Amino acid sequence: MFELFNPRRPNRTPLATTPNRWDWALLPLVLAVFAAVAFGAMQMSRPFTVGQETPISLDPINLPYYLLRTMLRMFTALGCSLLFSFVFAAIAAKYRAAEKVMIPLLDILQSVPILGFQALAIAPFIALFPGNLLGVECAAIFAIFTSQAWNMAFSLYQSMRTVPPELNEAARVFQLSGWLRFWRLELPFAMPGLLWNMMMSMSGGWFFLVAAEAISVAGQDIKLPGIGAYIAVAIEAENGVAIAWAIGAMLAGIVLYDQLFFRPLLAWADKFRFEESQGETAQHSWLLDWVRRSHWMRVLTGRFWSMLRRALGWFSARPDGMTPQPRSRPFDTWWPRAWDALILLAALLGAYRLVVFVHSDVGWGEAAHVMGLGFITLVRVLLLIALASVVWVPIAVWIGLRPQYSQRVQAVAQFLAAFPVNLMFPLVVFLLVTFKLNPNIWLSPLLVFGTQWYILFNVVAGASTIPNELRLAADNLGLKGWLKWKRVYLPAVFPSFVTGAITASGGSWNASIVAEYVTWGKTTLVADGLGSYIKQMTDAGDFHRIALGIGVMCIFVMLLNRFFWRKLYSLAEDRSR
Repeated sequence: MFELFNPRRPNRTPLATTPNRWDWALLPLVLAVFAAVAFGAMQMSRPFTVGQETPISLDPINLPYYLLRTMLRMFTALGCSLLFSFVFAAIAAKYRAAEKVMIPLLDILQSVPILGFQALAIAPFIALFPGNLLGVECAAIFAIFTSQAWNMAFSLYQSMRTVPPELNEAARVFQLSGWLRFWRLELPFAMPGLLWNMMMSMSGGWFFLVAAEAISVAGQDIKLPGIGAYIAVAIEAENGVAIAWAIGAMLAGIVLYDQLFFRPLLAWADKFRFEESQGETAQHSWLLDWVRRSHWMRVLTGRFWSMLRRALGWFSARPDGMTPQPRSRPFDTWWPRAWDALILLAALLGAYRLVVFVHSDVGWGEAAHVMGLGFITLVRVLLLIALASVVWVPIAVWIGLRPQYSQRVQAVAQFLAAFPVNLMFPLVVFLLVTFKLNPNIWLSPLLVFGTQWYILFNVVAGASTIPNELRLAADNLGLKGWLKWKRVYLPAVFPSFVTGAITASGGSWNASIVAEYVTWGKTTLVADGLGSYIKQMTDAGDFHRIALGIGVMCIFVMLLNRFFWRKLYSLAEDRSR
């Protein structure tokens, strides 16, 4: 069951080459996808010079083209995020010395606002592709990547650290190498949760799409054709009708990639569920059914998996199960201490250089003020994450235990998670100005609007992997009500909840740059907080104060993770063993 690539498995691809009706049904769809990708890729590498105007039309007839460009950027970023997650999670989970550096680094990376990455990346990418739009496209893809990768990497890392003991013991009995262990055990075990987090990452890309496609850093105002740039222009023009068209286009895009990409993947990944009995709880996909009935697609996919198994086999040892495998000697006692000292020295050196850079233009009084702004944002994040947990954990468990319902709410949940908070600016500005509400209070819900779904998606993934035997045992013991939640459901989803809460917390800090600084036309509402400070300094191109704001945000996130979330994560690891 937990086997993804088996080099010794014979190829059972059917030899039939005559097309059937399913081949003819799939052919127009496949050709349309290839043609759209080729056309969009060609448009992404057009000539471009810095300062050249890139007009964005609000005519809704252009929305299909803008949607195509946006989808290409998001899926390119998703592919890069998946490769990054494989490498990052595997190294961090297997090597204790690397884990000491990589997990705190992940905390820092997920807390750096997308504008911070963009301010540093836009110039190098443009210089890498001079005279070509591809440089700006790479900068936009990189910005979307920073809103997707950290969540997926942490999800895979958490799953690899919580593989059940009996499966670990089986891997040791069969003497699997580290390479085979990853592909045959750890990745298949992590697959359901990873797929749900991929959906959440795609939604996170939509959430920050305006910042990624409407680039405004240090006087540079570049708008790439896409839904995000369309929304930015509509906000500037105070065009509510264009906002409505953008919402419709975004919904159409989410339904498309849900049906053509994520739904087939979720149905395929049912083979990696921990329990054997699936029955009526299995996911279903009309596209996957068509592919399985198609002669040509079965031949092509069979050859693809066969080539992939052979390629992966080149890098793996094949123990015979009888010969004892050599074990590496443990490190000397001085090595861990030397490594810790080296990490501490590097951290102190980096902190020193950051302080010197910031202090060259910023006084200590302003730095203390920014620390106070960080504390205000911290209070908002903790309160809103707590409220979101109380609301969404019970709902997510209910959905995860009933996959037949999860398929129905899947696209709806993706749409809500992807809904950019910028699209709510007209309503928010109208309500706050009309009723003279305090922005410091009433802008706060925007902070968690797009990040609360990390909790929902992760808990749904965790609840969907609860073995049927455990649920039947709880029913036989007569567990009901709160006792059943306390003894069965909450402990089972606790590791997934912690993963979702950590990523939701980091995402909320990132979202503060959008939630604490709201603009609609000529009206601007500003809430006191670290996010609004970074947003204003980014628009002004003040890199010293951008570095100060990002540095303070990283400090708050790291302290919160170290002394709160990591304690919960360690408890989740202990309970899973």
